Amino acid sequence: MIATGPSTAAGTEREAKSKSEKRARGISIPWFRLLLALSGVMLAVSTAFSYWALTLHAPQYPGGLRITVFTHKVTGDVREVDGLNHYIGMMPLADAASLERTVATYAIIAFVIMALAAAVLKRRWAPWLAAPIVLFPIVFAADLYFWLYRAGHNLDPTAALSSSIKPFTPAIIGEGIVGQFSTTAMFGAGWFVALAGAIVALIGMVGLLRRGRRDETK
Repeated sequence: MIATGPSTAAGTEREAKSKSEKRARGISIPWFRLLLALSGVMLAVSTAFSYWALTLHAPQYPGGLRITVFTHKVTGDVREVDGLNHYIGMMPLADAASLERTVATYAIIAFVIMALAAAVLKRRWAPWLAAPIVLFPIVFAADLYFWLYRAGHNLDPTAALSSSIKPFTPAIIGEGIVGQFSTTAMFGAGWFVALAGAIVALIGMVGLLRRGRRDETK
């Protein structure tokens, strides 16, 4: 029988510990990469749902007039709302964020591809490819507020009722007043899915960046 000394036992223990650490790294790294891939899928899925909706309430419209905003289109009672907006000098809904809606589909496709690339590339900078997904819901909300402000502060002075209303900003969320109408605004399911995707992408980015720093120090 061959005796094993303390050094042999210590070596075996170190080897077992090393294998355990490798297995742990093998689990954690794909996990964070999976989050980045998932964030791209979530952003793609979000486009099937509305990002924002506005309902105008007035006695002559018992059911209200509803406008629903997607990343690439505006639906609902567009003609009726445009007709009312014309009297106070507001721009047609089609003129607001027209460029953003035109490029949104292409931009989202690019962002999804970038997130998938971040999930598979083993480069130090790869996690940053998911940054657009992190920023997307924030940028959408900021751009929406910009157009709401612009629409309410650039009224046509030649409109029939322009002198009867002061410049205003429609509420981006909650209740507000537009002329003689009360409004209810809220973000839609699509925006919340995109926001959840942004959080997932951020967790994946941070996880991979921290893992990369730990690997560099070893």
